[in-house]
Amino acid sequence: MSKRPFWLAGAAATGDTELTVTNPYTGRVVATAAVPTPAQIDQAVAAAHGVLDEAAALSAHARAEALSHVARRLGERSEEIAQLITAESGKPILWARTEANRAASVFTWAAEEVRRDSGRMQRLDTDPGGAGRVALIRRVPKGAVLAISPFNFPLNLVAHKVAPAIAVGAPVIVKPAPATPLSALLLGEILAETDLPAGMVSVLPMPNELAQPLITDERLPVISFTGGQFGWQLRRMAPDKHVTLELGGNAAAVVLADADLDHAAERIALFGNHQGGQVCIGVQRVVVEDSVYDEFASRLVERVEALVTGDPADEATQVGPLIDEAAAARVVDWVDEAVRGGATLLTGGTRDGVTVAPTVLADAPDDAKVVCDEVFGPVLVLRRVSGVDEAFAEVNNSDYGLQAGVFTRDLHTAFRAHRELKVGGVIVGDVPSYRADQMPYGGVKKSGVGKEGIRSAMDDLTDERVLVLTGVL
Repeated sequence: MSKRPFWLAGAAATGDTELTVTNPYTGRVVATAAVPTPAQIDQAVAAAHGVLDEAAALSAHARAEALSHVARRLGERSEEIAQLITAESGKPILWARTEANRAASVFTWAAEEVRRDSGRMQRLDTDPGGAGRVALIRRVPKGAVLAISPFNFPLNLVAHKVAPAIAVGAPVIVKPAPATPLSALLLGEILAETDLPAGMVSVLPMPNELAQPLITDERLPVISFTGGQFGWQLRRMAPDKHVTLELGGNAAAVVLADADLDHAAERIALFGNHQGGQVCIGVQRVVVEDSVYDEFASRLVERVEALVTGDPADEATQVGPLIDEAAAARVVDWVDEAVRGGATLLTGGTRDGVTVAPTVLADAPDDAKVVCDEVFGPVLVLRRVSGVDEAFAEVNNSDYGLQAGVFTRDLHTAFRAHRELKVGGVIVGDVPSYRADQMPYGGVKKSGVGKEGIRSAMDDLTDERVLVLTGVL
């Protein structure tokens, strides 16, 4: 077992206490992570605040080269990183490798965005009062960023916060999830290899209760948070800050009569359960048109039962454990509650320690937690509807709105879904779980505010600043 230092203003450091990181599946200690003292936390914030001007003035080349270096090193160490992700989070190695590769791509795209970001020119002589004038519009950082990341993507969701911050020249302090800090610390190690100014990046693992001073510190005017509904409380704690929230949801996949049922069943089975269902846009509600409901339900159960559940270190495992036993017990409790309320259990519903069997429910009551709330576990809930009108109403009948999937071959229905579904993204022909890291990503309603995706995040972290030149035309 090793003790990992944290990264304070780009330098390795240790504090007086530590976090113990355990493998969720085996229960074995993976490593310990040093926790900064309150004085060290303040030092990191002071360093970020103190480097604001230098960071904002970094040349495009300097920012792009730092980002490209991180992408290269993540690629070179991808298998090591994947193994670390699996060890600390219980994510099956199949998906951990995907995450490691995605994180490298995030930094590559950020480097490309830096090189193409030249601002924009606007003629002002389109009006008589603007004769001889032209405007140059560029974006400038809002300030230092506090990035709070969750356990389920311990590297890639950190990358989605750090890479755009570096791209725009904003210092960033990362507070990773206390259960899974090791991937973020490895990223901090790679970032320390770059020529970025000291103070540009700090990675500070800590118990959640120690983070309040960071949340309220005026020297960190921007907060990017991914996690649960605590995000709304965080926003109330920092009412004067710019806060971006990605808070998950109970994503729906709509299967209409013209869909390829085999394809839909395969994709929904896998992406309602992969990574133990611990994915913000994992399928939860499955809304199926009545004319194909029985046939589809049979195919879905067959494919769910064929999923490989077990040791996340096994190359064949698709599902894997939940983050801890309390999370697994909660998921089964929700399933049991639905069954007591009249739901039919088609498969699964059992638990072995931290592992929950992939589960399919039908006829769950409208007020059941597995319908209304985010399960964040391997549970699919079938909902029967008469047609497109009822299907889209069912999708919208939710407090959440992150993404939705619509399995249809009809172009008009696809555009109607885009127009009518109250979500941040509509995926036609696939599950809501699809995310390209470069596309805008974020939800509405209780699913959050703001957008991630490299360009979108860069815009979110910056303000437009206008320069008007007079007498130049």
